[in-house]
Amino acid sequence: MLRSIFSLIMASLLLAGGPAFAATTPEQDDSGSEKVEQREPVTILISIDGFRPDYLERGITPHLSALAASGIYAPMRPSFPSKTFPNHWTLVTGKTPDHHGIVGNTMEDSARPGEVFKMATKDPFWWSQAEPIWITAEKQGIRSATMFWPGSEVNFDGIRPADWWPFSQDLSNDRRINAIIDWMRRPANIRPKLVTLYFDTVDTAGHYFGPAPGEKLHAAITSVDGEIGRLKQQLEAMGQPVNFVIASDHGMTETAPERIIHLDRIMARDQYHLVEDGNYAGVEPLDGNIDALRAAFIRPHEHMQCWDRENIPDHFAYGTNPRVPSILCLPETGWVVYQDVPEWMTGIGGGHGYDHREPDMLAFFLASGPAISPGGQLPAFDNVDIYSLVAKLAGVTPQASDGDLTPFASSLRP
Repeated sequence: MLRSIFSLIMASLLLAGGPAFAATTPEQDDSGSEKVEQREPVTILISIDGFRPDYLERGITPHLSALAASGIYAPMRPSFPSKTFPNHWTLVTGKTPDHHGIVGNTMEDSARPGEVFKMATKDPFWWSQAEPIWITAEKQGIRSATMFWPGSEVNFDGIRPADWWPFSQDLSNDRRINAIIDWMRRPANIRPKLVTLYFDTVDTAGHYFGPAPGEKLHAAITSVDGEIGRLKQQLEAMGQPVNFVIASDHGMTETAPERIIHLDRIMARDQYHLVEDGNYAGVEPLDGNIDALRAAFIRPHEHMQCWDRENIPDHFAYGTNPRVPSILCLPETGWVVYQDVPEWMTGIGGGHGYDHREPDMLAFFLASGPAISPGGQLPAFDNVDIYSLVAKLAGVTPQASDGDLTPFASSLRP
């Protein structure tokens, strides 16, 4: 009888939500380790491809603007050429394209005759002139994870990031964020301390619609800003401190079909080998006819300059790597140079690849988190320095590089 009465009392208290007797099994406990664990900060390096510094000033990026206000931000000079793959490799190696070997989105190497490096190339031969930070981290016992980054799928003598996803434009931005959140829910021993994340949608919109204020470009910017805000909020909810380093690889300038330089008007296409065209052109001689090539290209052109590889001006820091084409032709910013003009180039669009010192080519940078003192806007600096900052925040002993921590020295907390 007493047992029955006790059971009735227990049932009524539980139904009433009585705290004295309410209990949960470990499986039901929603106060889980995420809420009580003292987590070490994670470093998340985010690339927003093609994000210009002035996009932050358009009033459409509340989350990025809040991060900038709580940390540091600056315009950042990309490396030349101001293209995607060379600059993404610079950000994670700290070396200029001349020194890390990814000298273009398309390139050739005399050691591999007949082969062409394209942006889908995973062969380590092309990438092995410099070691990316996630490989250095793994060698030092620091777990890394890459939610896309140019080169992050490459196998370096059997070493890859502990977690990595093969790049696919079909994987939506929200799913990229969800994957990182899932990584952060893991137990500490298999939780990454260094993460990369890559967004391509702002660059794509800039190419199609140009960098001027417009509905479709702004929709892409707003979407990425919202996803970064969601990532920050969810990590805060699980008590995960984060040092964010957010950067772009280059800027964007307006292009138009009225500003095209036609290579066929300079030299017949069967007289030389074209390596790359677009926002700059790289050409090689056929049958050793370098003198004829020089005579055709290294002379005055309207809206374009051309140089021998050995005579590219010093400020480009470009030309000592043998993968640089024998002759480089660089149009004025906003002009393009083509052998065959793409079908899509019928109206206003956007491009990059020009002189990295041009205002429209400037990239974007911000850093915010427990290791960063609020400092507002910093002077412009070179993107080779980002590597040193990320290594410092992630606890990685860096490889030798072309950059250092000087731009951030006064902003780093002890």
